[in-house]
Amino acid sequence: MLKILLTLTLVLGFANAKMVMFQSVPLAKATILQEGKNKIYCPTCGMTLPMFYKTNHVATHEGKVRQYCSIHCAVEEKELKKMDLKDIKVVDTNSLKFVDAQTAHYVIGSSKRGTMTMVSKYAFSDKTEAEAFAKENGGTVAGF
Repeated sequence: MLKILLTLTLVLGFANAKMVMFQSVPLAKATILQEGKNKIYCPTCGMTLPMFYKTNHVATHEGKVRQYCSIHCAVEEKELKKMDLKDIKVVDTNSLKFVDAQTAHYVIGSSKRGTMTMVSKYAFSDKTEAEAFAKENGGTVAGF
């Protein structure tokens, strides 16, 4: 009985606490590029895109834009489902705008939590900003 009460106390405590995650933004600040009734959810895993916005990637498949919560989910569709993803973009961590993933500078393995992985990956359009982020939060600057 004590174990049940402790578990219930923890669950209720977490339910009432505001969880602030680095990768989250309010819906009003998120740019949602895909369409349809489920447009605010990752098509691969179903996670809410604004909640993991700073790691969002978008790509075009057969003329339709698909928006992913993370590079992990984009790669899963490309590799496992053999989808031909084109025009891949990623959210710039600072400006919150989509930039070309091919020219973005990723900080891999910072102290900020990752999305769908234990190793975080945050992108920047400006290499100097990526280096400053890595200096403050750890990680390595790399390309796509």
